[in-house]
Amino acid sequence: MRKYYLVTTEHLKEGLWFRDENDFRAGMNFVAIQAYQSKVTVLAFILMSNHLHFVVQGRWADVKAFINGIKSRYSKYLNHKYGTAEFLRRNKVTIEEVSTLNEGLEKAIAYTQMNSVAANICSHPSQYPWGTGPVFFNATKRSGKPLGSLSKRARIRLLHCCKEDFPADWLVSEEGYILPESYVAVGFVERCYHRASRMNYFLVNSSKAKRKIQNADDHHPAFRDQVILAALPDLYRSLFGKQNFEELTLEEKTESLRQVQRRFCSNVHQIARVTGLTYEAAARMMDSV
Repeated sequence: MRKYYLVTTEHLKEGLWFRDENDFRAGMNFVAIQAYQSKVTVLAFILMSNHLHFVVQGRWADVKAFINGIKSRYSKYLNHKYGTAEFLRRNKVTIEEVSTLNEGLEKAIAYTQMNSVAANICSHPSQYPWGTGPVFFNATKRSGKPLGSLSKRARIRLLHCCKEDFPADWLVSEEGYILPESYVAVGFVERCYHRASRMNYFLVNSSKAKRKIQNADDHHPAFRDQVILAALPDLYRSLFGKQNFEELTLEEKTESLRQVQRRFCSNVHQIARVTGLTYEAAARMMDSV
């Protein structure tokens, strides 16, 4: 029986799923590919730096195949690009059934959409491109080039696969990924909420939004992980004349953490992610500063 599920990967404490925008583009395309192959209906999703959220409809076995397929495809991509083997093998996944009673589906979708806002990346989900944030109740429909209009070589380069055939009417954005509007059940989700104002009500009243308000005085990172990750080589080079974190002495590593915290307003969790340290190691070094 096809049911609704909230699918969540465990937050990575060391390292990132996505190091730059090309990684996000690849992730967006893998979601489209795997949804098509696993025969699940995607209602909403978001790709965050160190975890993923999906609200999908399908049989439990197909939903499991969907998320495992994304992990498998993306792991191969990471290994090819960065030489990182088995990076996601221990990244746990939670699959929870979502009840349609008591507005459970509306709440699950709003919770997913609000992740970027809760992370202090943007002020509204529509401003975050890596997921379904800009999709619903959008008066300006996004345009793209039909997948079928691309050459075979271009499709292979875009999707990182060469054997499968996918819908020719999928739209490819100017940024280089399959627009979620091509395969997400946009009409169904909009009918669930009835109108944009009702969806916005669920967004601002979601548990993610409330947690952001309750923790308003806490120290939230001011910069995205990818911004800091891109700046680190220049930081190491300017401070120590070295290229990467592994080349630094213990004293230099400790000083680099202090500089990242000061220059980017980063907390220990973010510093651990971008440097690849465990949270315990990063906290220990920060405490010694």
